[in-house]
Amino acid sequence: MKHIKKTVTLLLFVAASSIGVAQDIHFSQYSEAPVGVNPALICTSYDTRAILGYRSQWGSVAKAYSTYGVSFEQVFKHLKLRKSYLAIGASIYRDMAGDAKLGSIMPSVGLNYTTKVSRTAKFSGGLQAGAIYRSINVDNLRWDNQYDATAYQYDPSRPSGEATPHSAFYSFDVGAGVNYHYAKSERYISAQDGSKCDVGIAAYHFAIPANSFFTASEKLYTKYIGYFNADIGIKTAGIALVPSLVYMRQGPSEEITPGFLFKYIIEDQATYTKLKKACAISFGAYYRVRDAIIPTALIQYDTWALGVAYDINFSQLSPASKLKGGLEISLRYNTSPGYGKALGNSATRATH
Repeated sequence: MKHIKKTVTLLLFVAASSIGVAQDIHFSQYSEAPVGVNPALICTSYDTRAILGYRSQWGSVAKAYSTYGVSFEQVFKHLKLRKSYLAIGASIYRDMAGDAKLGSIMPSVGLNYTTKVSRTAKFSGGLQAGAIYRSINVDNLRWDNQYDATAYQYDPSRPSGEATPHSAFYSFDVGAGVNYHYAKSERYISAQDGSKCDVGIAAYHFAIPANSFFTASEKLYTKYIGYFNADIGIKTAGIALVPSLVYMRQGPSEEITPGFLFKYIIEDQATYTKLKKACAISFGAYYRVRDAIIPTALIQYDTWALGVAYDINFSQLSPASKLKGGLEISLRYNTSPGYGKALGNSATRATH
């Protein structure tokens, strides 16, 4: 029994950074996984948004730890023109790690209520509910008892002497958060005269879901998140500055990730026609404190965005990882370009 516990512990460690969120699915491009950051971000700027995410990490340490995610957000359009409105979001995340296929599936549904507090600001509160299903398959693992001390070789036919009390378990989960959204002159942000920002806090795992294959008493820590991100157009410069900061704490683990991107506007969106498609490219990096530098690029064309990031790991695991952390790819669709005319401006009608 002690061997399988050590194996599961190692897999969990490999799947996370040395100071990161050790129990949760994790993406470095937080702006491309908004439903996982705060349910209060659901449709604060867009009528519709869909995001696909993929991440592969720690391939140089063990069998690659892979994460997949998809999220969809939709506002109730008949309420959007009012001072306050509702939006719904749904997501499902799946990950798998190691030869034991230690994995989880996390579906959830969220509801967000947004109210306009001024011509340039919105305040929103979101609630999310879902489930966590975790599983493991120990058939491909090797144990001490399966090594022939006489022949000095591994014999898979020998009994391992190990047993897993549970090969799978599930639990329910609840999260909630609030967000403040500021936007000014967003109709012409691609002409370098607009700015926007979001500030918010959220918490997940209020229901204290189970987190062990061995005992029901081991629970998942509540995760707390605080963040700030902005998009600041520099007039006449043809660029925008995109700073961000994310802080997470989950039990004894914490993560601090500041970031900074430069957005270069290649093409403005046509204000009154659809003849010109907005196009921009952003590049920069995030820094996960004491763990990794994350070069990042984001290409935006009209209503689509493709993001790529790569973790260059330098934590205590770097002798094994050889600085190789993880590749991450995101694909986003939303009903407005995210810059150019009608970028969720609180003062305009949501015609996008």
